[in-house]
Amino acid sequence: MTTHTKAPPTPTSRPLHLRGRILPEGKVRDIWIAEGRISREPVDGSETIAPGGWILPALVDAHVHLGIAEIGGPLDFSVLRNDMRQLAHSGVGAARILGSPERLPAHMLSLPGEPQLLTAGVPVAAFDRFISGWGRRVPDRLLAQACAEEARCGWSKIIADWFDPDGGYGPSFSAHAIEATVSTVHGIGARIAVHTQSSVAGARAAAAGVDSIEHGMHLPPSALDDLATHGGFLVPTGFVFEQLKHSMLDRSQPTDLRTWFAEGLENHPGMVIGARDRGIPVLAGTDLPVGALVDEVAWLHCAGLSAHDAVGAASWTSREVLDLPRLRHGDRADLIWFAHDPRDDLEMLRSPELAVIGGEVSAATL
Repeated sequence: MTTHTKAPPTPTSRPLHLRGRILPEGKVRDIWIAEGRISREPVDGSETIAPGGWILPALVDAHVHLGIAEIGGPLDFSVLRNDMRQLAHSGVGAARILGSPERLPAHMLSLPGEPQLLTAGVPVAAFDRFISGWGRRVPDRLLAQACAEEARCGWSKIIADWFDPDGGYGPSFSAHAIEATVSTVHGIGARIAVHTQSSVAGARAAAAGVDSIEHGMHLPPSALDDLATHGGFLVPTGFVFEQLKHSMLDRSQPTDLRTWFAEGLENHPGMVIGARDRGIPVLAGTDLPVGALVDEVAWLHCAGLSAHDAVGAASWTSREVLDLPRLRHGDRADLIWFAHDPRDDLEMLRSPELAVIGGEVSAATL
């Protein structure tokens, strides 16, 4: 992804005023920003910084891992801060951290000028069924308890399947354990995300009523039906699989593994369209590396979503599904501004002409 150097965020000590077409509705509206919050009512003494153009709720990366210096390594706080600054400067106002090497400090979850973070604590996996050095490892009978403990910030995450010793890819937990976990986590008012790339584990998770399916490679149509019935959503992270295909399809890989990956890659766009046709929200998430959100938006568009829905997957749709600020009166001020409609050229999303993140302004041009 191309990077752009921008001025650091500056506090909005004075009230600001913007006028433009606000997406997704597309109607011309006025917005004021005062004390880091959105106002839909005029604020005295405000300075107009955008007299026209297009206004969007700031972008959301619905599946990303921040603070990662190396796969399997510890949380690196210097990398974490750099990641957050990079996201803010590119117009990302929120991110859902679906698993971290350790729990993120509560004071970092909503800082002025930096993305608001939703976190699922440490991902819960089975023994020998996840990346070495990462994850909380439990047996089937302790899955529900562990996920409830990790859900203190509103989300927990199950690694529901992983690579088998023989080179296959299959479930890590029983259907009963996943059902009990969903019931327990929902019982404490939290939500649960599931990493799955196998048909069996994906079907179990969707039938159990999980809140989100992450990746979803090989997810069968029946699982999409269940996900729709239970009101869940899908984060396909398609771009990262495109980036992995050269290594995963190399002839040095076991034949069964190559076949599994190739079939999943081929069917992934169809899964996105199947979700859309069933009314399942599709959200944009990148996994790793940090900074590929616009690439994921472009992938979703290529997979078959309209430009409107692909942008929404990284903006207003994500914010509604995840209950994040979305330009309502009193919301935290998180928005991006363009002189022209970014749906006409998705590459524009890489360089917002104005970004307000957590009430602070970062501008390339005004």
